[in-house]
Amino acid sequence: MRVQQVILKAGQDWAALDALKALEPDLLLVFGAVPFFRQAGLHEALRQRFDQALLLGCSTAGEISSDGVSDGQCVVTGVRFEHTALRLVATRAETMADSFGAGERLGRDLASDDLRGVLIYGPGVALNGSALVDGLCCSVGREVPITGGLAADGGAFTQTWVLGNEGVSDRSVVALGLYGEALRLGHGSFGGWVPFGPSRRVTRAEGNVLHELDGEPALTIYKRYLGDHAKDLPASGLLFPFSMQDEALEGTGLIRTILSVDEASGSLTLAGEVAQGSYLKLMQASTDRLIDGAENAAEAARAMLPGEQASLAILVSCVGRKLVMGSQVDEEVDAAAGVLGAQALITGFYSNGEISPLVASGVCQLHNQTMTITTLHEAA
Repeated sequence: MRVQQVILKAGQDWAALDALKALEPDLLLVFGAVPFFRQAGLHEALRQRFDQALLLGCSTAGEISSDGVSDGQCVVTGVRFEHTALRLVATRAETMADSFGAGERLGRDLASDDLRGVLIYGPGVALNGSALVDGLCCSVGREVPITGGLAADGGAFTQTWVLGNEGVSDRSVVALGLYGEALRLGHGSFGGWVPFGPSRRVTRAEGNVLHELDGEPALTIYKRYLGDHAKDLPASGLLFPFSMQDEALEGTGLIRTILSVDEASGSLTLAGEVAQGSYLKLMQASTDRLIDGAENAAEAARAMLPGEQASLAILVSCVGRKLVMGSQVDEEVDAAAGVLGAQALITGFYSNGEISPLVASGVCQLHNQTMTITTLHEAA
């Protein structure tokens, strides 16, 4: 397995892609700022130079590369596999209600006895990421590791973009299946947020719409705890996510962040589903804890490659973490890179949602406000 990376710093800087030609990549992972996807030219420039490579990527709220964190750029990583077969599939999720169906369709196209992992990227707005993952798991099986993330648009939450073989779209979900015994895939996902306040019971919820907590409108309770930050909703919701708990008030390892608020109904729309009868607890940021969380994610991913070092590491971190850490955001990437080692080429992006198995159970879930890391390597 060989990897190489170029960083495009201007919208029409397509000549820089020529540096990847000698690699003859099977796969191009592309994570870039919205203008690269919204304006014509990206897909054509890639396809013109690499007519045999599979194309996979999305728009971001910040790009991650071996150089660190950037804004307004496009990171293109070429991958040449020696012993791993690839299959890229795509579908459109026209409505939120079609999220499960979209995942199910992708899974049916990818399912195989030798499927070793799936990378998936989808729209970061108007999509139920939890349902998407559930649908995919139902088709490929719960034992297959699925990682990836939801596209972002710099924190605007209005329109995001996904790249596949057929071009760029704001409604497509694209998934890559990786097949064969040689592939080694590691994964890790951790948050680092600090809980505060009491646990609140979810007394009414529909999918990813939270209507009531402890019998009160969810928005009313949320505003009460946010205080002065409430006037900046929904943007300030990125700074105060929910920790999900079960009926015994034990943490599930999942975090949910707020995408939008409905003043009329008093509801909150979250980036993933919450179960009625479960409990939620508010969280706030500690920069040091967030950096520790990134390091823990890297340690978990590396532990799945015993005696070997990853050739490629895909880091997907939440836009909310980036907003909290500000000028210190590079520190979480540096912490992860220090664990992964110099051999691992790093790529990735800041997202509207992260997809990875839970470290404890291995069950794939949609995460919010985490650093999620996928490591790839081929055995000799």
